[in-house]
Amino acid sequence: MDNALFSRRRAERFAQLLDEANGGRRHHVRSRDDDGLVPLVTLGRKLGTNPPTVEVDPEFRTGLRAMLLATAAREGVGAPVAGPVDKAASGRGSLLPAVTARRARARGAILIGIAAGAVAVSGISAASENAVPGDALYGMKRSTERAQLALTSSDISKGQLFLDFARTRLAEAATLRDGQSGYRAVLDDMDADTRQGVRLLTGAAAQRSDPAALAAVDAFLNQQRRSLGALEGRGSRADRLRTGESLALLDAVVERVNATRAAIACGQQVTASSDPLGPIPATCS
Repeated sequence: MDNALFSRRRAERFAQLLDEANGGRRHHVRSRDDDGLVPLVTLGRKLGTNPPTVEVDPEFRTGLRAMLLATAAREGVGAPVAGPVDKAASGRGSLLPAVTARRARARGAILIGIAAGAVAVSGISAASENAVPGDALYGMKRSTERAQLALTSSDISKGQLFLDFARTRLAEAATLRDGQSGYRAVLDDMDADTRQGVRLLTGAAAQRSDPAALAAVDAFLNQQRRSLGALEGRGSRADRLRTGESLALLDAVVERVNATRAAIACGQQVTASSDPLGPIPATCS
């Protein structure tokens, strides 16, 4: 337990160091954990005096708030003491207030650590927005996208996110110079995001018998076809063939969206079968 980053002993010492750094009473003691905690205390003071100016994604903020509230509820932070304590029975009644205060400070230190880490991660995420394959922060960029998906509940919102990711992959592919490795791999990821987004949005439209969800696909197709067409004649023969495959996928998406919209308009039920682009609509009679 003592090896954990925030074991009870380390958390209590972290709380003491934070108190001292902020002008609190000095305890005139030294712990073997101090060397590892000093950088965290320094970070805590910097965050307090110079908070980073980072635009945090609203969905990330909501998820972080839910996580902190759940942690606070689980750890009992802010909860009143349940009932009076029999000092005679416990034999250590005079120690309870001090122990309770230390535990509350320790739990507060844990939450401070979580919040500081979350702010740091959000700053790194913002810095990684323009990363491309091969950059050091590209993995963080993709992890942030997965986190966004995890915090999104509805199929329509997830479908729109997947299409946004497909746009991002295309923008990354456009930055890769001729002969630079990774172009085809980026297009593979782009097509996978396109299929996922179209599948979720056509499925939502068919399930609700409402073509409103298809408007997001239409907007995506208009922009994506123009941007991808600009790359059609670029690169090696293998790259050009791979670009043609992505264009063919967009053509298939156009056909599926039109068929789904037509089936909804004429009141036809979507067939039970499906493929990577979602449910296959029945032909209008």
